Amino acid sequence: MVETFFKSIKAELIWRNRWDTRRQAEGAIFQYINGFYNPRRRHSSLGGKSPLAFERKAA
Repeated sequence: MVETFFKSIKAELIWRNRWDTRRQAEGAIFQYINGFYNPRRRHSSLGGKSPLAFERKAA
């Protein structure tokens, strides 16, 4: 599971961008994880739904 995460973040963020400072890179990684990967990315364990969509349907 961790290997899949690192492959995704590298392919979707790291290899597509270039930052001037480490702080900019850290901010972009933080934003990717908390803004996209955790809440919006589809998860097979949730039947192909994002956590947000899954929670909306369950409510």
